[in-house]
Amino acid sequence: MATLHSLALSSSFSNSLHKPRSYSVPCSIVHQSRNSSFNGKTLRMPCLRLRLVTQSSGMQMPVVMMVKPKIQFIQGTDEQTIPDVRLTKSRDGTNGMAIFTFDQPSVFDSSGEIGDITGFYMIDEEGVLQSVDVNAKFVNGKPSIIEAKYIMRSPREWDRFMRFMERYSNANGLQFIKK
Repeated sequence: MATLHSLALSSSFSNSLHKPRSYSVPCSIVHQSRNSSFNGKTLRMPCLRLRLVTQSSGMQMPVVMMVKPKIQFIQGTDEQTIPDVRLTKSRDGTNGMAIFTFDQPSVFDSSGEIGDITGFYMIDEEGVLQSVDVNAKFVNGKPSIIEAKYIMRSPREWDRFMRFMERYSNANGLQFIKK
């Protein structure tokens, strides 16, 4: 897992640093999951050019800014409601399902102005996990709950999903409770 160095050349600390040099990182190292087999979509991500920070001790390290894990129903619009998540996994561990339940999601507040719900997108620094299995439940003619399902068909997809959930739960204060 990458570490976050958030002293991004704008603090007073950065003024005491020597001249930063450019450092090219191969895409395959930073974006290990850029080719997603889920739904057959290939993600195209540009190679990163990171700046090296040289301290007075002569130590060099790249400055890496990480993406806050987020969930979206409309691309570009983050969902503010924290979901209830239920996980199931087959006995042999080859597949599983995550069911996300959003009670009074914020997407209903803005969907009329921004656009329609196009899917379920889980975004972090590794890339995007997505599903089109999204259902809305209505009470008295008004939308109140969204249920989204994400199906994992291999141990690799399960591990990738769990990495996303670990990041998302740390960022949003979620806790795992085994039933």
